Amino acid sequence: MAGEKTTGRTAAVTVPFRQFVLKVHSSCNLACTYCYIYAGPDQTWRRRPRTVPPATVRQTALRIAEHARTHRLREVRIDLHGGEPLLTGPGPLLDQAAAVRAALPPGCTADFAVQTNGTLLTRSVIDTLGAAGFRIGLSLDGGTPGLNRRRVDHAGRPSWPAAARAAGLLRDRPDAYAGILCTIDITSDPTEVYRSLCALDPPMLDFLLPHANWSSPPPAPLGPAGGTPYGDWLCTVFDLWWDGGPGPRVRVFTEILGLLLGRPSSSEAVGLSPVVALIVDTDGAIEQVDSLKSAYEGAAATGLDVFRHSFDDALAHPGMAARRAGRDGLAAACRSCALVDVCGGGNYAHRYRADSGGFRNPSVYCADLERLIRHIAARLAAAVALN
Repeated sequence: MAGEKTTGRTAAVTVPFRQFVLKVHSSCNLACTYCYIYAGPDQTWRRRPRTVPPATVRQTALRIAEHARTHRLREVRIDLHGGEPLLTGPGPLLDQAAAVRAALPPGCTADFAVQTNGTLLTRSVIDTLGAAGFRIGLSLDGGTPGLNRRRVDHAGRPSWPAAARAAGLLRDRPDAYAGILCTIDITSDPTEVYRSLCALDPPMLDFLLPHANWSSPPPAPLGPAGGTPYGDWLCTVFDLWWDGGPGPRVRVFTEILGLLLGRPSSSEAVGLSPVVALIVDTDGAIEQVDSLKSAYEGAAATGLDVFRHSFDDALAHPGMAARRAGRDGLAAACRSCALVDVCGGGNYAHRYRADSGGFRNPSVYCADLERLIRHIAARLAAAVALN
């Protein structure tokens, strides 16, 4: 791999970026009650352009091409996000994809994806984006109206009718259907959530722990007093998935299974693989992943932008380096843990504690992750023993 250096189990910061998340719209037509962007501590989105200007797109495309050329990348992934990216309509998304493709060096290709709440998705939009090679991901909390009660618009009206229509349209276009992201609501029954989402026929499900930390704890109590409610929730879903025969890929489960079998991770949620993604916001600011915005104002900022800085400059930024330090970047308790190679300390954003060590702490979901990993390991060991 060009530019990559490794020391023991820790990858150096020269591993290049391969995923570029481009913010195309800074606002959203929904007001989900748990949103860590619009209802969270970081409000920098208010001071940025509502839509990304064409000049910023062109410069970002040149920076991506520069990075691909420097590191001899054969492919990159481009995710168009918001806010809600479809607030621009599909036309600007096609223009942004064309700008990136035109700039890339020979021998390097780009895969494009859009993550949407589905409310603006129509058959025509899917056809247009699908024809341009886009994959479309849907964000839902389940497959019923009641499970999506937290996903409302700014007038408090439910988004489910439009989102359900979008799920039905995507079911008919499997070539363009990327899957469903689902943030866990601990008050929702895991069996109902999983089965209702499977009924929508997604190729992939990704269950996300709510973005929380030691200074802003999750909705349910954790640790010895509160038990492991999120781990228990995910263990229930794992058993349904493991025992249920053919179904969608569930990313958190396949990531943990792969790590238990010695493969590297491809997710920031678990494992020690170096981070390969960055954000470019609508003003051209180069930022770390959005989840950090759940910690405090400016947590994702780097002070860099695509007009004055390369993505190699971002590789050397202290914040990026801290998230790419592998085992060496973890708290002492994590480094000595038997599960460290699988857990990897959990999501970086979930480690934050304002009064103690910043991000150099175990995950606020530490006990839940241990519960889930040990459960999956036991199920895997039992299956291997049977064979």
